[in-house]
Amino acid sequence: MLAIERRNLILGKLQEEGKVIVTALSQEFGVSEETIRRDLEKLESDGYAVKAYGGAVLNENNNTELPFIVRKNKNVTAKQKIASMAAGLIKDGDCVMLDASSTAVFVAKHLKEKKNMTVITNSIEILLELADVTGWQVLSTGGMVKEGSLALIGRQAEEMLSGFHVDVSVVSCKGMDLEAGFTDSSEMHAEIKKKMLKAARHKVLAVDSSKFGKISFKEIGRFEDLTEVVTDCEPDENWKALFSAAGIECIYSEDDSAV
Repeated sequence: MLAIERRNLILGKLQEEGKVIVTALSQEFGVSEETIRRDLEKLESDGYAVKAYGGAVLNENNNTELPFIVRKNKNVTAKQKIASMAAGLIKDGDCVMLDASSTAVFVAKHLKEKKNMTVITNSIEILLELADVTGWQVLSTGGMVKEGSLALIGRQAEEMLSGFHVDVSVVSCKGMDLEAGFTDSSEMHAEIKKKMLKAARHKVLAVDSSKFGKISFKEIGRFEDLTEVVTDCEPDENWKALFSAAGIECIYSEDDSAV
């Protein structure tokens, strides 16, 4: 196993459990405790972990962007629910923009049964996911590859998006706050999401309930910039009132309790 693969697995454990123990990781991966300590030092220097006696705990800073391979395995059940509901807003023949979030990959999977679609995305993962679909137009934004995120960003990607008008854009975010709006950990990602929302008639924020009440580094927009919010469980009354005042349709799974 490559060191980067082992570190991503350790980071996944940190996301799930909140902490890891050096001795347990050493036994699980069949490497020395010193190797595990070096892994934890790297995760700490990258901003993902905080070393503690005998192990490490998760860095709860919401401004840190996790590698895509870790993000796509987090909150999978919630993302699948959201993707199914978001796909229900999209019809055969629609022109759609999808961002490079892990949630948008699940949306793309749910769209594959539809016909005559045009999809514009800055996600390398979505481009690969849709590469075998026939009868569609799948367009890449081009741009610079963002390390670890499988995303295309930068001026070229932003300029490409500016030339289109689409039926639906689906984006995600790192945090939603009643006062601060919806935010992302990366300024470049935030700019791409802004362009996508501006280009669309239906401006959809697909976001799992863990993001409610959190603020990240860069504002993507205010709630007035959205037409729909799709989430995995019923929001509380404060959020419902905000969405109603902003003219947003909130779509959620009724199987779960409010956030």
